[in-house]
Amino acid sequence: MDFTTVHWATHDSRLLLCALAGIVCIVALISLLRLPPFLSILVGSFVAGLGIGLPPEQLAKSFSTGAGHLLGDAGLIIALGAMLGAMLADTSAADRIASTLLGIGKGKALPWVMALVAMVIGLPLFFEVGLVMMVPIIFVMARRAQQPLLRIAVPALAGMTTLHALMPPHPGPLIAVSTLHADLGLTMLFGFLIAVPAVILAGPLYGIWLSRRMDIAVPAKMEALFSAREAPAHPPGFAASLSIILLPVVLMLGATLAKIALPPDAPAATALRFLGEPMVALALAVLAAVALLGWGGGLGRARVNQVLLKSLPPIAALLLTIGAGGGLKQVLLDAGISDTIAKVAQGAHLPYLLLAWLIAVALRQATGSATVATTTTAGILAPLVAHLPPTQGALIALAIGAGSVFFCHVNDAGFWMVREYFDLKLKQTVMVWSVLQTIVSLVGLAGTALLWRLLA
Repeated sequence: MDFTTVHWATHDSRLLLCALAGIVCIVALISLLRLPPFLSILVGSFVAGLGIGLPPEQLAKSFSTGAGHLLGDAGLIIALGAMLGAMLADTSAADRIASTLLGIGKGKALPWVMALVAMVIGLPLFFEVGLVMMVPIIFVMARRAQQPLLRIAVPALAGMTTLHALMPPHPGPLIAVSTLHADLGLTMLFGFLIAVPAVILAGPLYGIWLSRRMDIAVPAKMEALFSAREAPAHPPGFAASLSIILLPVVLMLGATLAKIALPPDAPAATALRFLGEPMVALALAVLAAVALLGWGGGLGRARVNQVLLKSLPPIAALLLTIGAGGGLKQVLLDAGISDTIAKVAQGAHLPYLLLAWLIAVALRQATGSATVATTTTAGILAPLVAHLPPTQGALIALAIGAGSVFFCHVNDAGFWMVREYFDLKLKQTVMVWSVLQTIVSLVGLAGTALLWRLLA
């Protein structure tokens, strides 16, 4: 790399080393001392921040701000998702969906069916929303099919996260398309062509391989939460059960279409955008589950209230851990990690496609945020790629999206969601989540490179 044209300061080297030290500290505290992830991330954030030279009061404020911001985005969604999952389980709706899916995909076909279902559900949803909706289905399917949990879970995770990284209308690809002035239609077409092999490799194939080497049981706390109790007087049919799952999907898809097809100030667009907000869409789904599956299924008001309240305690540790991950991210951002990575990019002389992917990888590793990685990378490259034809602009946008999910680790909210939901050890979470994300990222890079060569 040539740093003669950029102002590389001692602070930049110190920042990178301290960020690495903070991450190593977190891993050591969790894996060696067995401290809770929330406390370990808090300590690691302070190790990194103090080493970088942030004043203690600013460090504490940055951590609190980052934790509060992420919990404000994800906390309510996860809580509503837990309520929805508990209603699906207690009313036997999850069992009805699982029975129907088992009839479609028996035996060896089941991982492929789960990947397809996850892609359909994950198309308009943020990953976090899709995961909290799919968790009860995953657990019930694994129990009913008597198959290893990872054989069912990994294809579902791959289906959702791949679309989140590569397919508009998800925020990452849309940000890259907007900043680079790429063609939205081409990006969606190329994204789909790349997403299919990525899901196949990171989902069913990797899930089958991993399930033979790692035996993971359904966690006791989730078994208790998502297992049906006494069957309701009137168990729901498949159509009613599926409609509850698809309600937030349809509402969020409607919001996306409103942004694309309707004038911003049109009353219909305003209504669709409101209904399609993740928190609103999930809240409506919970209310619909209460009315149609709960009361309509013969559960009394007291029983429904009990189901909803009991769904919240098991996710307390998950919420604290996710908040801590947001705090670590904000500490590194306030210390200037994005500017340091940008300097590294300016000193590199690489093909645009590889450069886009590498910058996004570096920013995601440093900040734990796909949005930060995508936004910053697209902003850095926008002046350099403005002259490229539409096909290449779309491929660069997808390369950025692929890089933004490479080897997500301890500063990633999804990492902790997967760990807590499936009750995994740190090493197991790396194998289930970080490696899965890496496969998606590498397939994304390979796919964009292949299309670049074919269409150049």
